[in-house]
Amino acid sequence: MKDFNYYAPTEVMFGENSEEQVAALVKKYGGTKVLVHYGGKSAVKSGLLDKICNLLREGGVDFVTLGGVVPNPRLSLVHEGIALCRREDVDFILAVGGGSVIDSAKGIAYGVCYEGDVWDIYLGKAEPTSMLPVASVLTIPAAGSEMSEASVLTNEDGDIKLGYSNDMSRPKFAIMNPGLVGLVM
Repeated sequence: MKDFNYYAPTEVMFGENSEEQVAALVKKYGGTKVLVHYGGKSAVKSGLLDKICNLLREGGVDFVTLGGVVPNPRLSLVHEGIALCRREDVDFILAVGGGSVIDSAKGIAYGVCYEGDVWDIYLGKAEPTSMLPVASVLTIPAAGSEMSEASVLTNEDGDIKLGYSNDMSRPKFAIMNPGLVGLVM
């Protein structure tokens, strides 16, 4: 037998129709206005994005959306998300997708609470003291980012890909419906 320690502060909701708890979970973790962040056209075509937005609406949770995340999430979209969250007074970020969407959401969450350029954090020039809470509706099995403290962003200026880890970025909850796996990238 091997000894180990397991630390998992992320609340995991696993099972069929587990996404139906999304509004209650957002409220549980203090969210009142949510950025629903997602990837490409699959989230729309599969109907998952509409379902999540309808569940939030029915649960009395206000939201705005931002799509367009691609593999190796781009700093430019993170900057766009930061501006949107500040303009709309967003206080919670919900990633609908896989690891890249969650990583992009974490970058936005850092940036909203940081006065400088969020890229400073990834360069190691700044240490965040706070961030918006992040959670996910996972659509790719074992992405890892749904429970980890890590995120990776790509700065298109120079095509520089950097990671950053901070325990405060662990998602508050991760919804994992095996029926959703593979629907959205």
